[in-house]
Amino acid sequence: MNQDTTLVDDDDFGALPAEELEGRIHELQNQLGAAKDEQVRLLAEMDNQRKRAMRDVDAARKYGVEKLLNDLMPVCDGLEMGLSQGGSDPARLREGMDLTLKLLLKASEQHGLTRLKPVGEAFNPEWHQAMAMIPTAEKPAGTVIDVFQTGYRLHERLIRPAMVTVAADPLPPEDA
Repeated sequence: MNQDTTLVDDDDFGALPAEELEGRIHELQNQLGAAKDEQVRLLAEMDNQRKRAMRDVDAARKYGVEKLLNDLMPVCDGLEMGLSQGGSDPARLREGMDLTLKLLLKASEQHGLTRLKPVGEAFNPEWHQAMAMIPTAEKPAGTVIDVFQTGYRLHERLIRPAMVTVAADPLPPEDA
């Protein structure tokens, strides 16, 4: 595309022959038409890119969990196998449940899920929810001594806080 932006004095047009002026007008009209065509093409291309990006986002939303679900299928298989065998041996049932839990945790960890294991750590209100405080001299006050319910985080985002028991300063002895 020609970008001729030379300024011309109005007085110069009177000195040019009519044929040359008509040629110049025709050339400028062609340039204008080409610029409009280019603009329409670029707008259509931008619209197509926007639509393609929206389709990609929709597909990512729709199928983004596919890998996770594929990783969870062995867990389902283990549960189905355990149910179909229906053994009455509690030791085998417990072993099967333990293996299934390990499969589930492994699949979850592969996707960024981390279990919070706070026993022995200092209580952190950002990651833990105190359910009880127990006076004890065995651990420093503010230390997590038990977990009621496991907490989880996805990468660095808390999904569920760990519900914990926290050590408190021991009670002073009662004088009788």
